[in-house]
Amino acid sequence: MLAAPANAAEAWQRQSPPLSTPWTHLVGPNNALPEYPRPQMARSRWLNLNGVWAYTGRSVEDALTSPPPARAYKEKILVPYPTESALSGIQRHDDQMWYRKVFELPGTWRGQRVLLHFGAVDQTATVWVNNQRVAHHEGGFTGFSADITDALRWTGTQEIVVRAEDRNEAGPFPVGKQRNDPEGLFYTGASGIWQTVWMEPVRAAYVDKLDITADLTGFTVTARTSGTTGELAEVVVSAPDGPALARASGEPGKPVRVRVPQPHLWTPDDPYLYDLTVRLVSPGGKVVDEVASYGGLRTIGTVRDPRGRPRIALNDKITFLHGPLDQGYWPDGIFTAPTDDALRFDLERTKALGMNFVRKHAKVEPARWYYWTDKLGLMVWQDMPSLDVSLDVPVGPAPDPSPKAKRNFERELVEMIDQLRSVTSIVGWVPFNEGWGEFDTARIAGVAKAADPTRMVNANSGVNCCKSRPDTRAGDVYDDHTYVGPGRPVLHDNPATPRDERTMLGDRPIPLEHRVVVDGEYGGLGLVPQGNRWPGKAQAYEMTDSRARLTQRYVEVSRDLEEAVRKGGLSGAIYTQTTDVENEVNGYLTYDRWLVKMTLRTVAERNRAVIAAGAHVDEPLERR
Repeated sequence: MLAAPANAAEAWQRQSPPLSTPWTHLVGPNNALPEYPRPQMARSRWLNLNGVWAYTGRSVEDALTSPPPARAYKEKILVPYPTESALSGIQRHDDQMWYRKVFELPGTWRGQRVLLHFGAVDQTATVWVNNQRVAHHEGGFTGFSADITDALRWTGTQEIVVRAEDRNEAGPFPVGKQRNDPEGLFYTGASGIWQTVWMEPVRAAYVDKLDITADLTGFTVTARTSGTTGELAEVVVSAPDGPALARASGEPGKPVRVRVPQPHLWTPDDPYLYDLTVRLVSPGGKVVDEVASYGGLRTIGTVRDPRGRPRIALNDKITFLHGPLDQGYWPDGIFTAPTDDALRFDLERTKALGMNFVRKHAKVEPARWYYWTDKLGLMVWQDMPSLDVSLDVPVGPAPDPSPKAKRNFERELVEMIDQLRSVTSIVGWVPFNEGWGEFDTARIAGVAKAADPTRMVNANSGVNCCKSRPDTRAGDVYDDHTYVGPGRPVLHDNPATPRDERTMLGDRPIPLEHRVVVDGEYGGLGLVPQGNRWPGKAQAYEMTDSRARLTQRYVEVSRDLEEAVRKGGLSGAIYTQTTDVENEVNGYLTYDRWLVKMTLRTVAERNRAVIAAGAHVDEPLERR
């Protein structure tokens, strides 16, 4: 990897965050997320453009349509941290953001195509290279690329200018929990460039994208390409850092099936990943392009247990999904973890807490987060970030989003699924949460399923929370939210379930049908940390006064959950939440990640007991 040139005189200065994490002080101009950002399609030659860029912010009234002169960039920003973050050096919101970077192209890249990549820019981005417009992208959670070869000068310096515009919830785009005036369960916005920017050289024919699908016997790989003229796509599967085990070739853009001998399956307890190499090979046998990738062999689906209840099955075995609601916010970087070690840390703590699963809530993470869930062994449900919604909706039908917002949501949902479809650890998609910005539920669930038939679709997590919208029974999951809970949704018309037991289990009876049942959010037990908290009014669903009491209450709720799992046939449970987030103090960890708020060993024992209870069966299963 080549590092972008650094100028020691550039006047970037880190601001002081309300809370500092263990990694805040490690971030600087020469080490802003230096890791290759796309582990499932990696090339050896690349140029990282993270670091100090020139910057100027504009209001709506002062907005520009074309790049300002170089003298207008009065500030320095550290890319890729959002403008509102302390790590960016700006620490404020601007409706319109202008970034400028001057750099030199490596001489060895001459004669090749050059691709410019953005991991994510919130919410819209327009890019110029040497005064030529090369890209425009809408949507703050997915990446985009441009072939900038024809705009480059082959000697001297190059200039990149990016215009980003972000109005948070005032715009017709999915925003998740970002708000202009954060409060309660809504948080500080994260505007502008917030994921890695990088470049790489390729030949005229090259691999654009890999689509990797796995089952229990092998991989199906589709190499999407540009500029091909008769080349074949060759796929090689190898043991991790070991010998090649299998290979196959086919036409670019068409699925190539590679059967793996003696397959080693991926599970949370044994997250085994094969190395994949994909090459474009000319008719004469010359390798035109080569990318490195990886993947795990696994399936996700539904079986019926001995009592006829549908249950989630990983690799055809009933597997209980137990994990936290993971927001992915940071007090120093907001949307952007300060370092890759920090990104990994939350997931390592989740594993240490005895869990096997994460619900990524209302946000799409950088590719390296999913690499770590693959590597560490954590199944993932991926939420689609919601459109803006008011929680103070009067009785009656909730207002629909605008037609433009609906179009943006549906487009970005498909883009998100397409971007993440090769991730081994993702086992489900969640289009809507608690009815927030919900529309055409059954149709949108069908759109998600059509985009990816290999994974489960949870049409509306917390369907019981949206009283103005009926349950459409769409998707593969019935998802109940209850605080503090746990919720006890019961399959009430299962003839194998005694009537008195059905009555005992709770007040949310649902029909026995094709969907599995999960407790999609519960918990929210709070503790106000001393010296490790965000300024403002602390909030939780139930507050405790000490670490010991918090741990005790967690154990009580967990035992109640275990009973509900055994008797009600639940397939999963999601605790709120991984960390405190701003004024919410209901995390396993403090927002700054310095403290685990409960007794880790006790909590881990309880979580493992719930997973074991959820996977326990005494009789043969019936596949759905």
